[in-house]
Amino acid sequence: MNREWNYRIAVAGILLLLCGMGQEGKKAWGEGEGVAASATGPFVVPYFAVPEGLEFCGEPVPVHQPDVRERLDREFTLVVYSHAQVYLWLKRMERYFPWLEKELLRNGLPDDLKYVAVAESDLILSAASPAGAVGPWQFIRATGARFDLTQTNLVDERMDFETSTVSAFRYLRSLHQMFSNWTLAVAAYNCGEKRVQDEMRKQRVDNYYALKLPLETERYILRIVSIKEVLGNPGRYGYSLPKTAAYPAIRVDRVNVRLSGSTPVVDLAEAAGITYREFKNLNPVLISDVVPEGTMTLKVPEGKGTEFLRRIEGITRRQGSPVLDHRVSKGETLSGIAARYGVSEQCLMEANGMKDKTVRTGQVLKISK
Repeated sequence: MNREWNYRIAVAGILLLLCGMGQEGKKAWGEGEGVAASATGPFVVPYFAVPEGLEFCGEPVPVHQPDVRERLDREFTLVVYSHAQVYLWLKRMERYFPWLEKELLRNGLPDDLKYVAVAESDLILSAASPAGAVGPWQFIRATGARFDLTQTNLVDERMDFETSTVSAFRYLRSLHQMFSNWTLAVAAYNCGEKRVQDEMRKQRVDNYYALKLPLETERYILRIVSIKEVLGNPGRYGYSLPKTAAYPAIRVDRVNVRLSGSTPVVDLAEAAGITYREFKNLNPVLISDVVPEGTMTLKVPEGKGTEFLRRIEGITRRQGSPVLDHRVSKGETLSGIAARYGVSEQCLMEANGMKDKTVRTGQVLKISK
């Protein structure tokens, strides 16, 4: 009998403890803004209403319009509850935003444009879309060429943060001059200026929020506005990133080098005293295993620039042998060309940025003798 009562008392004590924990949990959540408390469970998912008074590049978001409010509610809800993604954004923005903010100010552009890069690529330099858009600003090949980004089978400047940012600023400025409105300009950045102009003309509307546009573009500005709100006020929505968790800025020396021939990336990495992987991470524009001949700027860890340049001069001297151009004739194969010049097929492929052994009639191959 005593054993049974002892058991009942123990169970009752545990239940009381659990109830107390539940109340404490509810109090902690209840202290947050916008939280709907519950009396039925120990854990409550906080509810955050669509914020009022939002704006983008100084232009107010018409949240009072039911359609806009509902569309914004969708994007805001998806952003504010994407906990893992928000924390990754918060970590990456500590690496990229200081430089980006300084450049926006220097160019007289709205600070809010930094959130366009977040929406486009999550601040991932190597981001690539199924449509062929690449880099932190997601340039497609044609637009990248329009704004002077080098794109070859060896180098793709769309993946360089600083270089692509300069081109993105030029593009955004030109769009703003075209539309005299930042929401329309950024919408055009997403779906193309011609599409926005055509829809404005067809619908006789010059307001982004009233335009019927491709679904991705209709969501685009509202997603950026939501990202701005959450990243600009993380504590309001329950996010607290320790300073030690943020990704630090990458300190580099920028070295202008002139290569007299195509050079394997691994040779340059060794000259910099780092691994192939580290060198490629510092120089994401290098999309092949070789760096083309000519002049270009390469990044190496801070403090290693002088020694890197000295070692590069040694590589350049070894490259002093002449480079020949061979135009592929009908019926020729890579193996036959390699045998003719006494070089390996692998060297030919690396020197010419080839991904396989296929050659085309009329193609010009560079051959180092």
